[in-house]
Amino acid sequence: MPNTEMWKLEAEKKWIGVDLDGTLAEYHQWEAMTYIGPPIELMVNRVKEWLNKGMTVKIFTARAVEPLAIPYIEKWCEEHIGQVLEVTNVKDLGMTEIWDDRAIRVEKNTGKI
Repeated sequence: MPNTEMWKLEAEKKWIGVDLDGTLAEYHQWEAMTYIGPPIELMVNRVKEWLNKGMTVKIFTARAVEPLAIPYIEKWCEEHIGQVLEVTNVKDLGMTEIWDDRAIRVEKNTGKI
């Protein structure tokens, strides 16, 4: 399959990226790879609504750079969201939005905040 076709397929797989620490789970300081803070109910409920509407949501976190962290994140998702979500730290063409406590929105094609 040519690269352009693969890119087109990726763009068709729409998903929302949600950061873990400080967005979905409380975060005050680094404790351990095995520790994830309590859920932030407003955001957890928002994710559950998206999932109930059939939308794809992925945990978009820097923790995923360490593969050993992923099972802890999946366990947290199962416990607080009710299902395991895919965990990644990689954007692709299908990502439609990012929900993150560190992000600053930039107006498309302008560089303006």
